[in-house]
Amino acid sequence: MATGYVLVLAVLILGGVIATLGDRIGMRVGKARLSLFNLRPRQTATVVSILTGGVISASTLALLFGVSQQLRTGVFELERIQEDLLQAEAELGEAETAKADIESALTDARAEQTAAQQELAKINRSLQQAVEQQQTTQSELQQSRSRLSSLQSELGEVSQQSAQLQNEIQRLQTERADLLQQQATVQERIAERDRLIAERDQDIAQREARLRELQSQQAELQENVALLEQQYQGLFRGSVAVGRNEPLVSVLLRVNDEVEARRAVDQLLRQANRSAIEEIAPGIDRDDPVLLIPTQDVDRLVQRISDGQSYVVRVLSSANYIIGEPCVVADGGPCVQVFIDAAVNELIYEPGQRLAMVSVDPRNLTNQELVEKLNLLIASLQFRARQDGIVGDTLQVADGRTDALIAFLQEMRNLDTPIDIQAIASAPIPTVGPLQVELFAVRNGQVLLRTDDLPREAPSETSSSDPRRR
Repeated sequence: MATGYVLVLAVLILGGVIATLGDRIGMRVGKARLSLFNLRPRQTATVVSILTGGVISASTLALLFGVSQQLRTGVFELERIQEDLLQAEAELGEAETAKADIESALTDARAEQTAAQQELAKINRSLQQAVEQQQTTQSELQQSRSRLSSLQSELGEVSQQSAQLQNEIQRLQTERADLLQQQATVQERIAERDRLIAERDQDIAQREARLRELQSQQAELQENVALLEQQYQGLFRGSVAVGRNEPLVSVLLRVNDEVEARRAVDQLLRQANRSAIEEIAPGIDRDDPVLLIPTQDVDRLVQRISDGQSYVVRVLSSANYIIGEPCVVADGGPCVQVFIDAAVNELIYEPGQRLAMVSVDPRNLTNQELVEKLNLLIASLQFRARQDGIVGDTLQVADGRTDALIAFLQEMRNLDTPIDIQAIASAPIPTVGPLQVELFAVRNGQVLLRTDDLPREAPSETSSSDPRRR
């Protein structure tokens, strides 16, 4: 601190002295009207004053740099010092980060130490319990040793009794030999009885298995009976107007967007609603909605049929409803549960495809039995059509010509060999139907009769029953 004051004082004194000298030299140069470097005297005095100021500055700096090492360092090494300072600050930041990590690790270590201390406390408690249990065990061991001594004394008494029992055993062995002979005879009888018992057990097991099977079948039949009672309860209350799965309306639709599909479905539901009212409540004039169908089912149908394809859409009843159903007649709101079935109207059967067949021997059958065989063929045909996706109910045999069908039966009566009656598709049959077939009488691959070749004139005789089903 004192050195700084001395240095400042020296600079002030030196500056004053040099300034005085410069002024005196300038005055003398001015009075002498000296000229340097061909300059005017005034200009020469000015140059002398400038040189004097430079000498003052140089001497001041020389004095400062010569006396103060810190000043030399600050002037010439300031940039390096600043770089070192920045590096030191960066290292300080890293050191602080490392310190924070170390403090976090120290905290975790302390937590682990606390957990370890708690675990050690648990172990100490367990050890204390083990020591107490060991003391209890030692006490029990001492008691066991006492009981052992008592038992050893009792063993002496038992040994005496054992000698007595040995004599008794010898006597019993003699009796045992006699009993073994009797046992052999008894074992033969027991073996026979065991065999009979095993056979009876096997029979009982089979009967129990059969009983469980019958019980399972009984439970299933009871469920079916309950379902049938629920489905056909209308039969006990009156005439069934609309049966379960009976179509109320069936149409063929082709739409290209959802708006058109929504309009077509609404029209279809209105027709089904009118049909349900006419069937269940004939003679009652009303247009109120009676059909009950979930909205999401209608939305799904609209989305499905709006792709431009041709669909057969049917509205079918979900249950049986009798004529004069109370909820319909009393206008109690929608109560007729229905569902909508939509199937793509595509080609199911090609012309000439065999759809059903039944074997008959006309020589051994009456007219009525032939008709029953034909009805069986038609029933099999309709069952297969439903299984293959035909939704139309119309069946046309021989293009609806009754005379051709009767002629086929009459001609078949004249055959004296077993034949196969085949139902052959007479036209392309789509999903919507109708189911158009011709009947062929075939033997060993040879067609003997076919309904489409028979004359159209009315036959002279008629069969006892009309086998067509529409």
